[in-house]
Amino acid sequence: MAEPLVTATNVKKSFQHMGRTLEVLRGIDLTIDTGEMLSIVGQSGAGKSTLLHCIGTLDVVTSGSLKLAGEELTALPSRRLADLRNRTIGFVFQFHHLLPEFTALENVVMPGLIQGRPRKELEARAQSLLEEVGLKERVKHRPGELSGGEQQRVALARALALGPKLLLADEPTGNLDSRTSDQIHQLFFHINELHKTTIVIVTHNPALAASMPRVVTLRDGRVEKDERRDVAQYRKAAMPTGAEEPTGKLDVG
Repeated sequence: MAEPLVTATNVKKSFQHMGRTLEVLRGIDLTIDTGEMLSIVGQSGAGKSTLLHCIGTLDVVTSGSLKLAGEELTALPSRRLADLRNRTIGFVFQFHHLLPEFTALENVVMPGLIQGRPRKELEARAQSLLEEVGLKERVKHRPGELSGGEQQRVALARALALGPKLLLADEPTGNLDSRTSDQIHQLFFHINELHKTTIVIVTHNPALAASMPRVVTLRDGRVEKDERRDVAQYRKAAMPTGAEEPTGKLDVG
């Protein structure tokens, strides 16, 4: 059986605003296994992004227990949280946040350079990842020379650059057209299958949510539903008509 990578027990998160306490998460219980792929859905204000940020150690919970890779996050100092985040988690956001003055390859190697890793090793991995996401011919292009979908693929490659156990994506296709969104969706499925990366996606996109093997619905800061689907069924639903199962590289055009 797969081991839990994320375990949330009665997680609560509140904010102070103009002298008032705003309760965003009101007792979340959720376990995410290693290698699992799931979406978190719900209306605006349900707490989706807040939960994702807490799991990603970008924010701290107000109360409750939140464990990542067996470590209790609520007990760790900020420096230890940053180290765990850098080693364990990759992020993809709605806005790609690429550095405009650097090429696609340079953007992907940047997280490793910041950590002092060897450039040659980083560039080899970045080249492989960019090829994997269909950008073999775009490695020397800067963000301004790439389409929105291509920029998001660079951001996805960057999120995988250090080999994270967990990939967190917050509305990753929110600014993309439907065709490009479908291509990015397929990349997530491909990455999960090829690298066994645990992937959690917050989305308002019904097509993406419907294709996932697990859908967690939040309502008013609590888990309203937690639905699991047959793996074979979701893989079949996720693949475009006439498409083949991934074999190690994916060309999404």
